[in-house]
Amino acid sequence: MAVTMEQIKELRAQTGAGVLDVKKALEQADGDMERAAEILREKGLLAAAKKADRQAAEGRVEVYVHPGNKLVGIVILNCETDFVARTEAFIELAHDLAMQVAALAPRWVSREDVPADVIAAEKATFADDIAGKPANIAERIVQGKLDKFYQQYCLLDQAFIKDDSKTVQSLIQEAIARIGENILVSRIERLSIDSAA
Repeated sequence: MAVTMEQIKELRAQTGAGVLDVKKALEQADGDMERAAEILREKGLLAAAKKADRQAAEGRVEVYVHPGNKLVGIVILNCETDFVARTEAFIELAHDLAMQVAALAPRWVSREDVPADVIAAEKATFADDIAGKPANIAERIVQGKLDKFYQQYCLLDQAFIKDDSKTVQSLIQEAIARIGENILVSRIERLSIDSAA
């Protein structure tokens, strides 16, 4: 099936992928826009995984100040080059993540950052829920409750505030695939005048 320029433009606008990649994906999918978008997404995630080991020493500190100036979300977002750190796409990602920090108050960037004593204390709160249950069921209950804990308190596990169909981690993976560099959140901070916020 012949791929039209209109199809290429439309899919490129949706995905942000390069013209040649879009054309190849459309040809591979026989003109099916949804399948071509899926092919590009899979290709992008593979590319992102390959970039994960690359050093990300550049970046930016982004601050989101909530209207009223009583709440601030801060994120340090790293990338590989100074050039990418100044691009509109990277700045927008950093701003969205700072807003996420202000809105949902994550305590850690990732699951790996949660101290062992905090996890142990959280598991202790599940004792009544698993009492008397077979070991395999108790283990699944604990894992399910820990997953919910991570989704609430770990930035990368949280649902993205602008599109709750994706996590912050998947948002970053998509940005890595689109931008072509490794991107890491190295630090987050949330400050508030009201300590209960």
